[in-house]
This record gives sequence, structure tokens and C-alpha cells, in this order.
Amino acid sequence: MARHVCPWWIGYLLLSPLRRWGQNPRRILEPWVGPGMTVVDVGCAMGFFTLPLAELVGPTGRVVAVDLQARMLRTLARRARRAGLAGRIEMRGCTAESLGLLDLAGRVDFALVFAVAHEVPDVARLMAETAAALSPQGRALLAEPSGHVSAEEFAASIAAAEAASLTVESQPAIARSRAVLLAAGRRAR
Repeated sequence: MARHVCPWWIGYLLLSPLRRWGQNPRRILEPWVGPGMTVVDVGCAMGFFTLPLAELVGPTGRVVAVDLQARMLRTLARRARRAGLAGRIEMRGCTAESLGLLDLAGRVDFALVFAVAHEVPDVARLMAETAAALSPQGRALLAEPSGHVSAEEFAASIAAAEAASLTVESQPAIARSRAVLLAAGRRAR
């Protein structure tokens, strides 16, 4: 079981337009996501990042939105239909034990793991599954809320990512967050 899963109703607060001022999804994601890419949004909730990801990958791209809570996914599906982006987004329920991404092994260009690692009971497994899904040139953005996750806890998540053969490529500045961009199949320089 997860340490503490965000209640579904908090998903509505996470969609707040005020959040966009400090954490604008397009500004955060544009450096790494482009047309035609296959992207995974781990712990997508109601789609604060999912819909912008779908816009960035364009009509030839694909976003796989993964969440533990069916209510989050149902709300995301409704929002995606209203935005005309449902055809680019595949919603998947996962379990506390697995993301359920085996069919995507080695095929994901970018994975977003934003404010979710601290909710997972086994961060090592989360990072191993994320790494397995990434293509050899794939990247993952791991970010955690700085006011909620200590520097030591975040360092432990980075260590789990490195144990899964991901390397820290950079440390992007994201408001109210601790963040690292992880690369698959490359050694740190």
C-alpha cells in the first residue's frame, strides 16, 4: 500500500489556474517534449500536465496517463474530451505494486514523474519501471514538492533512479519543487 495517496478531491485543487502561474506546464515540458513523441504521465491525477503534454506531442504523438485512482482518470477523460485531445491520450489504471507499462518497454521518449514518488510504497520499483519503459534516448523528469519532500527523501529517489540505470542530466528550476532530468542509457558527463 502507498504511504499516503493524495485524495481524489485534491485533484481539483491541483488544477487551479493559480498553480499555472508558478508551475506553467508548457514552460516546464517544452524543452523535452515535441511532436510525435510517446510520453508517460505517472500519477497524472486529473491532468494538470496531461493535457499540455497531449498538445505538445501533437496529433501523431501519444500520452499514456497512469493513475491509481479511477476517479482521477474519469475526470481526466472528461477534460480530454472537452479539450478535443482524447484521441492522443490513453488512460491506464495502475496498482500500488506496478505501473503496468510492460508493453511500452523501450518505447517511451519522455516520462513525467511529478509529485508522485513520495506517495509510492516502493520508489525503487517505480524508478525501475520508468527506466524500463524509456527508449535508449529517453528522459524522465522527476520532481517533488519541496515543502512536502525533504532534501534527504529526494536524494533517496535520485539514488533509486540511478540504481535503475538512469543518470542525472540536469537539475531544472521548477517553482516550489526539487527536480532532476534523468537520462536513460547515458553516463553522466
